[in-house]
Amino acid sequence: MTTPSGHTDAIAASRVIGTSVYNTEGDSIGSVEDVMLDKMSNGIMFAVIGFGGFLGMGEKYHAVPWATLDYDKDKGGYVVPFTKEQLKAAPAYSIKELTGADGEAARNASFDYYQVTPYWH
Repeated sequence: MTTPSGHTDAIAASRVIGTSVYNTEGDSIGSVEDVMLDKMSNGIMFAVIGFGGFLGMGEKYHAVPWATLDYDKDKGGYVVPFTKEQLKAAPAYSIKELTGADGEAARNASFDYYQVTPYWH
């Protein structure tokens, strides 16, 4: 089975981590730092996208619904359908906050903020 952009639906996490992420205007906004897995549904809760910072200082981490990332072969990275303004205003977390309470608080806030239909319903 393929994704909407024609890619296969299976990919190794090691190929995803470190991949650049772009916004709708084509600007580089960060990279995939990690993926959070939902052990109970066997799905991906969200991608952890690192925005800003320099040499690891001041970086913000955002939980972005996995289904919103679309790989663009020409860019060699993922594109999310959000503007700079949306991304700047998005909930930001520390790595500890992203994993606290099994990641559910960050997941729920992310899906609410980006208005993405929850996969768990």
